[in-house]
Amino acid sequence: MEFKRKNIHGGAAYEDVAGYSRIVIAGPFVYVSGTTAVTPEGTVYGEGSPYEQAKYVFTKLVKLLEENGVKKEEVVKVNIYATSSSYNSEITKAYSEFFKESRPCCTWLGIKELNRPTQLVEIEMQAIIGCK
Repeated sequence: MEFKRKNIHGGAAYEDVAGYSRIVIAGPFVYVSGTTAVTPEGTVYGEGSPYEQAKYVFTKLVKLLEENGVKKEEVVKVNIYATSSSYNSEITKAYSEFFKESRPCCTWLGIKELNRPTQLVEIEMQAIIGCK
């Protein structure tokens, strides 16, 4: 079985430097790379606020998915990495604004740190186009 592959650039300069795609669509399968709240200008959005950072990332990723024909309701898995378990309620609030109705699988992982000390959360997603 062969699938057509589409690599989608998310706008981060590091994607070209490191050689990765923000999103890869392979047939009906959609994989979204770990994404933090780094703005196009290179600053971290919502410094000090796990809610603002998570909402920024969910907004950015849902927009990119929709621009490429993937509905947020087709997201089936979300992985959330946070630098403190104390951020759970704030990140959950942002997550619920996007996925409370569709209820994808969700895994939370507490990690020591991200690329920058001001980054508090990183989010990955998987979707299946046509999954209803």
